[in-house]
Formats: sequence, structure tokens, C-alpha cells
Amino acid sequence: MSSELAYPDTVILLPVFRPGPHLGELVGDLIADGVAAPRIVVVDDGSGPGGEPALAAVRGLGCPVLRHPVNRGKGAALKTGFRYARGAHPGLDVVSADADGQHRAADIRLVAERAGAGRIVLGVRRFDAMPPRSRLGNEVTRVLFRAVTGRYVSDTQTGLRAYPAELLDHLGEVEGERFEYEMNVLLDAAGAGRPLEEVVVPTTYLDGNAASHFGGVTDSLRVYRPLLRFAVAGRPAASLTGR
Repeated sequence: MSSELAYPDTVILLPVFRPGPHLGELVGDLIADGVAAPRIVVVDDGSGPGGEPALAAVRGLGCPVLRHPVNRGKGAALKTGFRYARGAHPGLDVVSADADGQHRAADIRLVAERAGAGRIVLGVRRFDAMPPRSRLGNEVTRVLFRAVTGRYVSDTQTGLRAYPAELLDHLGEVEGERFEYEMNVLLDAAGAGRPLEEVVVPTTYLDGNAASHFGGVTDSLRVYRPLLRFAVAGRPAASLTGR
């Protein structure tokens, strides 16, 4: 299959921390699905020597691997990927995905096909398929997000997202280095009235999402703090596309 037909004008960005075999499996599936290896960008966020086997495998497939010498957080890894995409693939949209077994090539394709037109596209998960820990956190965050912004986003914590090329410079300036960054991106879009679109994807959870690096109370506080700041600032918001 031609890569131009499979994922037009798209860079796939995979931020990873201590990656396992699922990284190589996902990259192999993406290549088989028609994505050119140089457009699959892996950002290693300070995994250390333990991550080298998985990273070497995808590097051997022709994918660029960018590395942070120390762990800086998912937000920092995304920003590193955005900077690389702007320089190496100017004008291409970026689709970010988790490489811990949750997202498949088919799911990424669904989101990539809707990328562009200045909108952020969210690959949202069905709540009834989530492990209890993930479902509760997402339900609370969804309610709070709507309360403070007036926008309905069914899955505020999804890591599968498409970012339009024209927003990459701006996204590099959005605050946040760790898990709060993705919340700040949604709040930034809400405050600016930018369109958001949702695509339902059949996310897979392995061992109750045990591979997730989301750190419980500490990372939850990082996510909720921006919501509080937004509520205090009282910034305006528009409605979610299609709602």
C-alpha cells in the first residue's frame, strides 16, 4: 500500500518511556499499513539503557529516534516531536499515539484520516471498555472540563490525537512538561474557540492498563491544576464541533 494513500500529509509521533516489545509491534504494523518509516518519529523520554533494545529495533526499521538524556515528561516529549516534525516534515500534520499496546495502526489511521483543517482530532475511547481506575479518572475530568469551559469532550485523557501543521509552533508554547500538557492543549483550544473533533476508537487495555506511566495522585493533581486555573481566569469557550 502506498504511504501517500494510507496516511496523507501525516507524521506519526510516538512518545515513549521505558518501551517494551509493543513499540516494535506498533511500528511494524504502521509500516505494513503504508506509513513511510522516516515519518514515524519516536521520542524516548529518558528511558536509559533499559529502553535501548526496543529503540534499536525501530531505529533499524528506519524510524528516527529522538532521545532525552533524562526523564522530562510526556509534554516535553511531545514538544520535542513537534519541533522535529516542523523541521524535517514542514507542512505535515502530526498524529501522536501511545506505544504501550493501547493503540493499533488501524486506530491511528482513523484519526489521521480526519487530521487537518485547523482542528485537533481526538481518538476517544469507550468508557465501558476502560479499567475501573482509568474510567473513574476520566469521568471526573470530563465533568470538570465541561463545567469550567462549557465544552463537551468525552475523553480528555486520550493520548491518540491529531494536531494540524499550522498549530505546531503554537503548541510548542503551551505550558506543561508532563501529563498536564495534554490537558493544557485542550484548555488552550477551548479558550481560543478552536474546533475539536472526536473519533471513536476501539482501544485495547493490556493487564488492566498496567503499562501506563500515569502516576496516580501526583499526575492527577497535575491534570486538575490547569482546570482550576482556567476556572479562575474565566476564559470564554465555544461548543465542541458537532455538539
